[in-house]
Amino acid sequence: MSTPLDSPDQGGIATLDRELEELLKEENIEPGDHERFSHYVKKDKILESALTGKPVRALCGKKWTPGRDPEKFPVCPTCKEIYESLQA
Repeated sequence: MSTPLDSPDQGGIATLDRELEELLKEENIEPGDHERFSHYVKKDKILESALTGKPVRALCGKKWTPGRDPEKFPVCPTCKEIYESLQA
């Protein structure tokens, strides 16, 4: 008889642990100025992150889980430059 730990590819806690480990490996905690700005992200990705807790990726490449009020910070100059170039 098999247990969920014997076959982690079929779901269960082992799969969740593996997915969490992969997310932590991918998570780039970037020190410095990135933490001082609000970043541009697609609205549907922000909503998805709010529902699932998954990190989002800004236009500038910063990856994080949103959790603060973006109105309190200036816009990331790199995100703004990329956004404006897409509008042209």
